[in-house]
Amino acid sequence: MPQLKTPAPLSIELTSPQSVDGKRAAFQSLWLLVRMQHAHDAEGGLVRLADLRGEVSDASTLRMVVSRAFRDFKTWNIEVGWGEDTQREPRFLNAERRSQGPFWLPAAEAKRLRVLVEGRAATAEEVASFLGLRSRKRRAAEPGSPPPDAVHLQDAAFWKQLVASQQAARQGRLMTPVAPMADSSSATGLPASALESIRLAGTLAATDFQRALVTLNEAMLWRRLGDNEQARRRLQALKKQRLAHHVAGNDYLGAMECIVSAWCAYTARDLPLAQSLLGGMAEDAARGLVLRHHPDVRFEWCNLWALVCRSRALGLSADDKPAAAALAEESLQRFGEALAAAFESHSFDAAQHVAANMGMAAWLFDRVGLSDLPALAHDGHADTTRRAVQWIAFSEWLCGHADGQGRSAWNAIYLMRIARGHCRPDKQPTLAQFRMQKPLDPAAISRLAGPLADAFDATHWPARWVDVAQARLADHQAGRRRYPGLQHCSLLFEHAWYAAHAGDLEAAEQSLGVLREALPQLVPSDRAYFTESWNDTLPAELVLESKPPRRPAARKKAVRRPPR
Repeated sequence: MPQLKTPAPLSIELTSPQSVDGKRAAFQSLWLLVRMQHAHDAEGGLVRLADLRGEVSDASTLRMVVSRAFRDFKTWNIEVGWGEDTQREPRFLNAERRSQGPFWLPAAEAKRLRVLVEGRAATAEEVASFLGLRSRKRRAAEPGSPPPDAVHLQDAAFWKQLVASQQAARQGRLMTPVAPMADSSSATGLPASALESIRLAGTLAATDFQRALVTLNEAMLWRRLGDNEQARRRLQALKKQRLAHHVAGNDYLGAMECIVSAWCAYTARDLPLAQSLLGGMAEDAARGLVLRHHPDVRFEWCNLWALVCRSRALGLSADDKPAAAALAEESLQRFGEALAAAFESHSFDAAQHVAANMGMAAWLFDRVGLSDLPALAHDGHADTTRRAVQWIAFSEWLCGHADGQGRSAWNAIYLMRIARGHCRPDKQPTLAQFRMQKPLDPAAISRLAGPLADAFDATHWPARWVDVAQARLADHQAGRRRYPGLQHCSLLFEHAWYAAHAGDLEAAEQSLGVLREALPQLVPSDRAYFTESWNDTLPAELVLESKPPRRPAARKKAVRRPPR
């Protein structure tokens, strides 16, 4: 069997003019190669875009520098990797993501490099001097000099981009940019989406904490977009970043990593895993301390714990009423704690989420016979509906005051469900029977909102539910908003229901057609909700005409649980 040929060593001369194996080499490409070897030997392996900026490039030319460097690497017959996973083989990596970094050398390639100064082996000091690292270390060691993680003026650009990403996320611009604006920060002339902004923040990150914060925010954005796989990849990257370096704010980052992991489990409807992750976090000494004293973390924990308890209570309501009642009571209690934490941190955005969740929980618990809870004990069905509507109206009021462009689709979805939940339809009604049902109209919902009725302004809340749903779907289709899969499917179903009720079967069929195509992206339990609702509540003529997805095999049926 023939022996595999070992790649020859590569001689790199640092003195000017720089060369590789005796041939002139571009300074920037050679600098990046030597920087990667230095990182491999001394810094955990990764060289980030921020390490290039100011040394061999600026932000506007980074992509060109990286592209030129990889052409040179190919000429020099050396393999270089990119991305957070340093265990991958470079030949299997996605070249389209190469310009994003970070960059690294496989161990076998790092051993091939022979770094020279005037023909002799370079010393560590000489390599550091060539890379521009020596002066940094010297400054850090001088009395009175700022520590390496001190705040520098250029950090303002990073924090600006981080804020821009969070603002875009609040406004629903998660991935797709919206209409042109005069102060646009995107190269396309459109305001940058949350993902675009956070990636730009990543190129500006100069400390381990800033880089870890970018990774955390990316994970949260992918989770909101419904891409659990991508969110989990970013969480794995965050874990590696935290373990590789002593990162400032590590306890906070670890707590949020746990919460986002629990969100991914909840989104996949793995309730035991979600609750296990949250419970383990509360019992951990360091993370438990963050939970007690950091109101943002406490809000996230309490809100998600309450949602898990809500789902479990609704699932048990048909078979174990005492257990369901205990879980429902705990859910409402945790929602209350989450709301307090949101106001403690002065976050109207967080408060509007939990207010809507609390209102919907009260209504759902009443629907499954849990209206005798202490928190609901003095309410009849009508009063529980009024309370639910008022909490959701409060959420909508907060949306308008916190950020006029950041209105939640869930508020509209919840109110449309409550409005048609007022009906008690026969299963698979005829079209005539279906249209005889009397859902609460927006005016009736506004009356139930009482002193909070001013949350439902005419601009965002037309007089018919079908128009409420259509307006939000139009925003999604035009890119003014980007609703994740579950919200989009919910809006499509509500639009179909109310369009059919108004007699516009053609519009209903169009929405059901789009819904049918979108359902495969949802987890099985959420698909089941829409399939059952489609088959059971829509008129038989529409169901037969639109050919809904095949109904799942018969099983013991509990009360249908709307997904959220």
